[in-house]
Amino acid sequence: MSRSLVPRPVYVLSLGIFAMVTSEFVVAGLMPQLADGLNATVPEVGYLITAYAAAMALGGPFLTVALLRMRQKQALYLLFAVFLAGNVLAATASDYGVMMAARVVTGVASQAFFGIAVSLAAQLTPPEARGRALGVAMNGLMLGTLLGLPLSTLIGEHLGWRAAFWAITLLTAVAALCTAAGVPRLGRPEGGEGFRRELDTFRNPRLWLVLSTSTLIIGATFAAFSYLNPLLTEITGFGTGTVPLLLIAYGAATVAGNSVVARLADRHTLAVLLGGLTLNLLFLTGLALLAHLAVPAVICMMGIGLSGVTMNPAMITRVHRTANARPLVNTVHSSFITLGVIVGSSVGGLAVSGFGLRGPLWLGAGLAVLGLLTLVPDLARAGLRGTRRPRPGMDPAPGTTSGVSRESAGQAMC
Repeated sequence: MSRSLVPRPVYVLSLGIFAMVTSEFVVAGLMPQLADGLNATVPEVGYLITAYAAAMALGGPFLTVALLRMRQKQALYLLFAVFLAGNVLAATASDYGVMMAARVVTGVASQAFFGIAVSLAAQLTPPEARGRALGVAMNGLMLGTLLGLPLSTLIGEHLGWRAAFWAITLLTAVAALCTAAGVPRLGRPEGGEGFRRELDTFRNPRLWLVLSTSTLIIGATFAAFSYLNPLLTEITGFGTGTVPLLLIAYGAATVAGNSVVARLADRHTLAVLLGGLTLNLLFLTGLALLAHLAVPAVICMMGIGLSGVTMNPAMITRVHRTANARPLVNTVHSSFITLGVIVGSSVGGLAVSGFGLRGPLWLGAGLAVLGLLTLVPDLARAGLRGTRRPRPGMDPAPGTTSGVSRESAGQAMC
């Protein structure tokens, strides 16, 4: 399929997602500096990640609903303005409470931006290229890990943590200007009856199990990711100057993993999720046991990058197979993903306090086991479907291809 089938505005929207994700992750790369600057402990700084995620999960859907009747490009302008204000507040924060408020403001705006931007990307893309457009949008997320996190960490280490937030503010302003120039003006999203139809989707009990799998996958990953910086310096023994390079390597692993998963997710959804969770469990356990050894620690860290957040395309596809997801379902799915960030970072902070820096890794391993258990009903269902010939009109088994899911996948939240 030709790359030209993905319209240029989709790449512009990906830049906005990149800015939002960089802001979300920046705290993870600057934990020691923020702890010193805000007179807080490392677990308390970890709760800043939790606050951002909680604002996304709880506030994002409500803000999205409030903006449903606004023209989408105007909604993006409003969200850019709120996000800019939040980052300015973070850059000038005088204490921990102000920083916490800034994280809440930026988190709410970020979640709503994801929902509207990805929906807009789907509208701008022909049906046969929506899967590729989803991959482009996902690149904004992955590159936030590959480039945004280590670059903001480098800026923070050399110029101070405030400079890192000012850099994100500048990046957001550039993304807003590019959106103004490069994204066409479209009509308002569906409201009224369309909104009620989306609410009816949540009556499907299987959807809630599928959503919980996404929460556990991301929770397992973020239990480790949120505390990689102090783990690599205090347990493994790497210098602070080496950590940004290791985070770049981690980000490269997520980009590579995302590319592989995106190619396999449509035809092998359940197999990808089963394999990814199993690998993540092995690498989390390996890092918990071998964090004091440099080479095994780096290998396990890279493995977590390959098999963690990279499951997003398969998670999205599974949601569409279950609910033929519409915009509100996409936003709620993203909230469940964000709930995983909350669980991983917040309970991980408790694990650090009680069991040291290896504690979050064991927490992540436990969440991965629970994630595997949530796949059992669909695996059994797929096995039963595989033992009999499908009747005309029967829905495809999970993990098989369907035209509806291919076409709708581009509308999903990342």
